[in-house]
Amino acid sequence: MTDLFNPTESHEVLRDTVRSFAEEEVAPQAREHDRDERFNVDLFRRLGDLGLLGATAPEAFGGSGMDATASVIAHEELSAADPGFCLAYLAHSVLFINNLAVNGSEAQKEKYLPPACRGDAIAGMCMSEPNSGTDVFGMKTVAERDGDGWVLNGRKMWITNGAIDKGELGDVFLVYAKHEDRDSRDVSLFIVEKETEGFTLGQKLEDKLGMRASTTAELVFDDCRIPDANVIGEPGGATKSMMRNLSIERVVLAAMSLGLARRSVEIMNDYASERTSFDEPIREHGQIQRYLAESYADYMAGRSYVYNIARQIELDEFGYRLEADGTKLYCSTMGKEVADRAIQVLGGYGYVGEYDVERLWRDAKLLEIGGGTIEAHQKNMTRELEEMHKIA
Repeated sequence: MTDLFNPTESHEVLRDTVRSFAEEEVAPQAREHDRDERFNVDLFRRLGDLGLLGATAPEAFGGSGMDATASVIAHEELSAADPGFCLAYLAHSVLFINNLAVNGSEAQKEKYLPPACRGDAIAGMCMSEPNSGTDVFGMKTVAERDGDGWVLNGRKMWITNGAIDKGELGDVFLVYAKHEDRDSRDVSLFIVEKETEGFTLGQKLEDKLGMRASTTAELVFDDCRIPDANVIGEPGGATKSMMRNLSIERVVLAAMSLGLARRSVEIMNDYASERTSFDEPIREHGQIQRYLAESYADYMAGRSYVYNIARQIELDEFGYRLEADGTKLYCSTMGKEVADRAIQVLGGYGYVGEYDVERLWRDAKLLEIGGGTIEAHQKNMTRELEEMHKIA
């Protein structure tokens, strides 16, 4: 039955497909890959067989031609099984593929989208730096004109898919850089392949609190030469495309919070029926009832917000900043709190890996930081609201 969360039969079929894949293939490997801090490359490529890697890319370039709601569905379902694995999917499918599909030239899309959609190439996006995260325009990576191309110098940090199997570089990245001779908000976007001279892996970041099944790395650009053909759009003109892609990124990050919150509710609901205390199931105790009821209500409130906004988003348009920030602001903290309640309901069992909620809680914390901190969302939303006199 179609509804807000499955607005068409195609969305319903997509959800059933992704949920089955997540339950049968993603969930069983999650604990092992989290423990080993290892990205499941082979399983990731299976997403290409399902048409999920290029979910929002045009069919002409190997994608599935779906909408923002479809991307939200995929992220919610995958995150319910393994948020770390889902984060690698987000970096590839949204930060690289969707960005290039919306902003790239026909030649760039023809060259880079088909292998990325198949999973033959594993991709990511480079924006954050060692001393520049929320302050995007404080980036120090610089692009300088040199003959018939460009030279990049700088470092990027916290890059998902930056290092993959055996600590090797990912295959291809979109890289944001600024120009010393231009305004600080004039940013360019480049396509950089791993074989490019001057492009190296700085370090693979390990011992993370959560999202350990996705790899995170520092990437270094040292006189890295980029041809004109790998500049996306006009030099210095990538700021708008950056902000446009940040909107869908934040909505699907919110969807990741939905997935881990839903799984946390399911786990504590089952446990509350199985575990007895004082000769009755613990779900009969008032405090447990509060945890269960409030968690379900919080999850459904966030879910309604995310899917309502996803339905409105046109991926090639600009102007969803208030609601994109709002969905992630609400859902990121909601997901963490629901996972925390699940640990409390399970008690000592919630504190160990067998029941998964401790992993979900660790993974949830990143969503208050990555893709924009909750403090950045508060600032952005306050600025947007300043111009509004009536709401809805």
